[in-house]
Amino acid sequence: MNKGEREALAGLLPFEAEPRLPNDRRRLLKEFIMSEIRTSAGRPRRRPLRPALLASALALGVAAAVGVPALLGGGTPAYAVSRNADGTLTITIDQAKDPKPLEATLRGMGVNAVVDYIPMGKRCSPQPRSTSFLSRQEAQHPADGRPFLIWPSDEPGFRIDPAAVKPGQTAVLEFNVSADETIAAIWANISRGPVAPCTLVDSDEAPLGPPSGWDD
Repeated sequence: MNKGEREALAGLLPFEAEPRLPNDRRRLLKEFIMSEIRTSAGRPRRRPLRPALLASALALGVAAAVGVPALLGGGTPAYAVSRNADGTLTITIDQAKDPKPLEATLRGMGVNAVVDYIPMGKRCSPQPRSTSFLSRQEAQHPADGRPFLIWPSDEPGFRIDPAAVKPGQTAVLEFNVSADETIAAIWANISRGPVAPCTLVDSDEAPLGPPSGWDD
């Protein structure tokens, strides 16, 4: 198509081949575009995730939520339980706030346990929580008097022996908790029968275990 033919065709069109905005509309549009450019310049650019990367990120988020159910600020676990070469378990507690996750972890690792956190000025009721706790002699190793169930570890935390809890028995672990939610003391024993739930009551007595002389 030559120049003359293009001009003839353009004359047949009902509007201009390159429509133009009125001057006032063009000025408003230019001001709007310049305003958007200045606003966008101050914002960091975001690159959208590709669908495959987005699916991977969601999958990782679900896995993290399932794998780490209870964390402190900064991603620190509230407690940890590790299995040692001799079959014992080492328990470390960084925040004694909710005992049920620790109780569930111990049960999942083969220890039928009841775990309670007892704040200062409180005590479990009723006491004793079982009428069939091991006696003082039964709860200690005869050679060195070390507790049969749980004792302080050489490293931070406590060591517990799952083999001490026989089928049908229940380990009872009471932790006295300071105001900053750290462990101040522990009482532990094994019950051959039912264990009463811990109802916290105000008390000026020793916070852990049955009353003095209960097994004399």
